[in-house]
This record gives sequence, C-alpha cells and structure tokens, in this order.
Amino acid sequence: MAYNQNPGGQYYPPQQYGSNVPYQDQGQYQNQYQNQYHQQQQQYPPQQQQQQQPQHHAPPAVPSASASTSTSTSFDQSWHSTVDGISYSITNRDTNAMLNVRLPQGVVIKSKPGAMIQMSPTITLQGKVKFSMKKMFTGGEMAESVYTGPGEVSLAPTLFGDISAIPIRGDEGWNLGKDAFLACTGGVVKETKSQGLGKAFFSGEDLFIYRISGQGTLWVTSFGAIVTRDLQANEQHIVDNGHLVAWNCRYAIEKAGKGGVHSMTTGEGLVCRFTGPGRIYIQTRNQDEFGDWVAARSTSA
Repeated sequence: MAYNQNPGGQYYPPQQYGSNVPYQDQGQYQNQYQNQYHQQQQQYPPQQQQQQQPQHHAPPAVPSASASTSTSTSFDQSWHSTVDGISYSITNRDTNAMLNVRLPQGVVIKSKPGAMIQMSPTITLQGKVKFSMKKMFTGGEMAESVYTGPGEVSLAPTLFGDISAIPIRGDEGWNLGKDAFLACTGGVVKETKSQGLGKAFFSGEDLFIYRISGQGTLWVTSFGAIVTRDLQANEQHIVDNGHLVAWNCRYAIEKAGKGGVHSMTTGEGLVCRFTGPGRIYIQTRNQDEFGDWVAARSTSA
C-alpha cells in the first residue's frame, strides 16, 4: 500500500481519512484555506463583490380587497342607454346571447314568459295574462312578464341564438315573427296582426305575426346569429322565409325557381322579396328545419 507523507514527515494511508491530510492536521489546513479565500475576496473590485452577494427580492404584492373580482350582478360589458333611463348590454354573443338590463326606480320592461335568468332582489316581477280570441286561435302568447326597477335583470331566449336591439319610433312600424320577441320597454306596443291567408300559406309563416309600434326599445332574438340588410328606396332583396326575424319594409311571396317541381323537391322554392326603403333582420339558422333534422335522427335511432 502506498502511504502519503505530510509536510511534518508523518506517513498515513490515504483510505483512512478519505483525504490527503491526516486527521489531526485537517483543522490547520482548513483555517489556511479559509484565510486564502478571504484574501482573494478582498482583491475583487467592489462591483464584483456586489455581484457575489445573494440577491434578495421582495415578495409579490398581495392584491387588496378592492382590486378583487366583483361577484355582484353588475355586468362589466358595453352598456347602451335607452329611454326612461334604462341601460342594457348584450353578452355571450352570437349563439348564447344574454340581455342584461338596468332599471331605475319604478321603470318597467316586458318580456316573454320564462326568459329570466337572474335578477336583483330589488326587482319586482309580475306575470300578466292578456286573453284574446285571436291569440287563442293563432298560438300567440297571452302571458308576459313585467319587471319593475330598481335593479338589474338578465334575460335569454330558449334556443341557441343572438339578441339585437331595435329602436322603435312612432313614425315607423315593425313586423316580427312570433318566435323573435324577447323583451321591450314599457312604451312599446306589441299587437297580433294578420298577414293574409295567401302570404301565410306560401311563406310558411303563421297566419298572424306581431306588429310593433310605440316608443322605446325592442329586443329580438334569433335561432343562430343575426345579420341585417338595409335597403334603399326601391331596392329589392330576397330572403328565405324561414330565416326572417324582423322587417319594416314591404314584401311579397314568390317562388325562387322556375316550376313547381323545384319548390317541392328542394324546399327552397318559396322566398320573400323585400322592397326598400327599410331594414331586414335575418337569422342564420332555420328553426323548423332544425326541428325536422332532430326528429329524423331521433326516429332513425
């Protein structure tokens, strides 16, 4: 076995201590190495010594209670003002839209039954029934929900769809499909109107539609997204009858193609031809077609 010798002349086996220094001399050499280390540290420039120091970072700031996310019924979205001091926003567009309305003290809005999602405890909700023979035979809604402020209320349609606000002025009237109504302010009047037996039969729509008049704001809903089309005077535009939401211009029903065979086989042979001036609100999906699609797959399953 090879022995090592220290500067003092002592011999020792290397495996005894796992070091080239005997046990009794290790403290001496340790002190020597520490002194050399401190001397080298003193030779560093000040900026180098500063770099050798450990970096201390302040702990991250804890957000205050005032900066926390609000969990109230206030909706942080783009708000629009209407008559009577009402403000509203439409969120979660285009196919899961929700209408949020802020009502001042004593101000009301009306909606279709079952549209309420949430509301402030200060809101007063009443259900009203308006019976008429016309609504009974045409399937029109005879009930409506009335909300009185102050507070906020959220409304939404039953199906997947969008919501749009239409300003209602006394000098113009709007036609509305019976499934398109969601809510309106207190000054808006909703009446059931006959569109004529011929139009009802050929357009595929009901014999009666809603006629909107008065002053205020009307909120309509759709199946799918909503697109608008503005028509100048005498300008014409054609829309499939199953995609109509609301319109305030003249229209006529006609065949889209030549020959009755085309209409019977494609299901797209009947359309509405609109003549301006006016605006048309169009939905991107057809509720009746979707119902037929679901029924066909339910039967096959």
